[in-house]
Amino acid sequence: MAERNPLSQPGERRLIPKVSVDSETFGRFAEGVASFMGTAKFLVYMTVFVIVWIALNLIGLFGMRWDPYPFILLNLFFSTQASYSAPLILLAQNRQERRDKMSFDEDRRIAAQSRADMDFLAREIASIRMHLGELATRDFVRGELRSELRELAERLERTEEEKP
Repeated sequence: MAERNPLSQPGERRLIPKVSVDSETFGRFAEGVASFMGTAKFLVYMTVFVIVWIALNLIGLFGMRWDPYPFILLNLFFSTQASYSAPLILLAQNRQERRDKMSFDEDRRIAAQSRADMDFLAREIASIRMHLGELATRDFVRGELRSELRELAERLERTEEEKP
């Protein structure tokens, strides 16, 4: 039997090297970025940044005019920021959705267990009530004992009368 020639099979070609990323660490990073981007502090920082950028490029303080009026470089900066922030925000939302689903599933399981426990207790209470109906009450037992005592007293009287 002839051996297979490894050259007869296509090889795996990688143009981009395989990168190993810890998804939990990166997920926490994405959540941190997304939570910071959703704050007033971030909006204030961005507003100050844009004002300084525009002021430096319009007024030309310190001879700095690297991005003239249509502010193409600033627009590129915001486009790049948006292209990175959108996936990070989506990643953070997906992680939160998974946590919410796990929490919802756990709540559902606990609710089902609680429902089963309540059904069991309701059946137990119904059973106790049914058996209580068959149990003798204190008044019934007292009445029975009194009638037995009367019968015993009557028998004693009859036996004493029959004695010579």
